[in-house]
Amino acid sequence: MPVRVVESKQNARVKELRQAFAKPGRGAHGAVGIEGRNLLVEALRAKLAIRTVFVAKGSERQLDGLSLPAKTEVVVLPATVLASAQATETPQPIAALVEPPDWSWAHILSKHRGATRDGSTTENGGTALILVLTGIQDPGNLGTILRSAEAFGASGVVSLPGTVSTWNPKAVRASAGSVFRVPLVAANETICIAQLRGAGVRILATTVRDAQPANLADMTDPVALLIGNEGNGVAEDLIAKSDAKITIPCPGPVESLNAAMAATVLLYEVARQRAAASGGTKDRQTNGRGARR
Repeated sequence: MPVRVVESKQNARVKELRQAFAKPGRGAHGAVGIEGRNLLVEALRAKLAIRTVFVAKGSERQLDGLSLPAKTEVVVLPATVLASAQATETPQPIAALVEPPDWSWAHILSKHRGATRDGSTTENGGTALILVLTGIQDPGNLGTILRSAEAFGASGVVSLPGTVSTWNPKAVRASAGSVFRVPLVAANETICIAQLRGAGVRILATTVRDAQPANLADMTDPVALLIGNEGNGVAEDLIAKSDAKITIPCPGPVESLNAAMAATVLLYEVARQRAAASGGTKDRQTNGRGARR
């Protein structure tokens, strides 16, 4: 594991990290930037390629217990130099450049949860459950949606134009590592609809008006849920291309939920219906803090 010590903000590796954070998914020769030991641990668990790890001088113990590949470069640098490349107000003492997973429609449309990046599948059978995000602009919402998608066994996520980059640093942090494991592809509306139709996936648009309550809609078959922009919801032309409209009944004086909350409620409802249809669920419960028990 090669270790380098650098002192300058103009170092080539520091510039790559800065670019990765500034232009998520488009800079640093395809690598993305992550920040914090927890996210680095999650990236290693997901078996992503870790190009370079950056650690602030005096914080080298952040590396303890990390099973870094032998070819991963470690750069030790002053905390101020590391902070100059990071995107947060309170920078973490460790960051990394990682290669993002290469997902495809084959993963999104697999009838088996647990599809791997090489196209193979696990033995865990499942029915397609896909989220289609249209115009989601808040990176915190996107990250939370990805975390909920993994929690409730979604097959994958499709990002339509206007949705914030999956690798936005805030989205990555909000996903708590799910961004490394949930299959996600970017596509335009035409390709997305064609792929879903060709795979026999029913398309359900979320809206607050003239829609069937989600708990009364049968979502035990393969479905794709359209989750719309935080302010305007799903566009009318996209709703017109869907098979049906669903809504979340809100007995209180609130017209709608935010995108992440709505997606989470609907994912739970699909999981509930499918568990009931199969006679129960083997899923473990959570302890209220997102951890399994």
